[in-house]
Amino acid sequence: MKRSVQRSSGQCAYLVTSLLVLLGCGLAFGQEPIRVAVNLVNVAFSVRDARGALVDNLTKEDVEVYEDAVPQKISFFAKSTDVPLTLGLIVDVSGSQDHFSKQHEQDLEVFLKEVLGPKDRAFLVTFGNHIRLISDFSQSGPEIIERMKDYQGRDKGKGKDKRKHVVFPELGPTENRDLGTAFYDSIYYSVKEKLARENGRRALLLFSDGEDNSSSHDMMSTIETAQAENVVVYAIRYTEKEHGKLTARNKYGTSVMDRIAKETGGAHIDAEVTDPHTYFRQIAEELRTSYELAYYPTNTGKDETFRKIVIRTKQAGIKVRTKTGYFSR
Repeated sequence: MKRSVQRSSGQCAYLVTSLLVLLGCGLAFGQEPIRVAVNLVNVAFSVRDARGALVDNLTKEDVEVYEDAVPQKISFFAKSTDVPLTLGLIVDVSGSQDHFSKQHEQDLEVFLKEVLGPKDRAFLVTFGNHIRLISDFSQSGPEIIERMKDYQGRDKGKGKDKRKHVVFPELGPTENRDLGTAFYDSIYYSVKEKLARENGRRALLLFSDGEDNSSSHDMMSTIETAQAENVVVYAIRYTEKEHGKLTARNKYGTSVMDRIAKETGGAHIDAEVTDPHTYFRQIAEELRTSYELAYYPTNTGKDETFRKIVIRTKQAGIKVRTKTGYFSR
């Protein structure tokens, strides 16, 4: 009996050691650590200097991480360079975006042509009254665009036009929606059903005005879900003004997109004043040149509270972009 216990202990030690090696390897290859039943917190972040240039030479010794103002010991640290991207593209096709439908298509083509690399994958979702998966994960930009055109032409086909028969499945459960803009649900279900099980650098690019009137989830639950899965949201805003001015509803949508981007470590971009070639290039550079760290929090309680995360560097004039924290569950 004693010999059997000793052998079991040795096996356990081997398993624990192997697990730690796997966790470290996951980070070394630019992927998130393997999820296991331990209280490990994973954080991805990007760093820019005072001129706005990406900083790619930090080491573990250059970085400090705090949770609720308490310093934490970094267990794993890695720099991600040229890692494959796993992306979700979410396009608002509700009535308020009718004016921008052609611009959405053009900007999507710019993104897919200039950013999507041979090892990257992206899926495409549209939302209005329903959340539709237009194109599942693909490495082909032209294929995704063709699927988008099929969707746009589904009601315009004549005779035996194949577009009339293309099926676009819904994400999430079937919902009875009185109105036509399921903004929050489009993000929530894109994270839950498409990105949660994926590895690598994951992000959502959201083409919308930030307005919602028919989601079953609210802003905070949407943010929490993205934070929990380490999904960065880039909010690209298209707002139709009235007489050249923002309405109260426009302003609310602007604040929503800004909040979601900031809380998840992404960015809020006004499509009216920024060239798409410029901001798509910046997004790609930021996602491909980033860092990942992990730590075991000193506060081990699972009390449902929000834990604020702050990452600081020892270099002056450095700006860190990362999620603002997580809920301890």
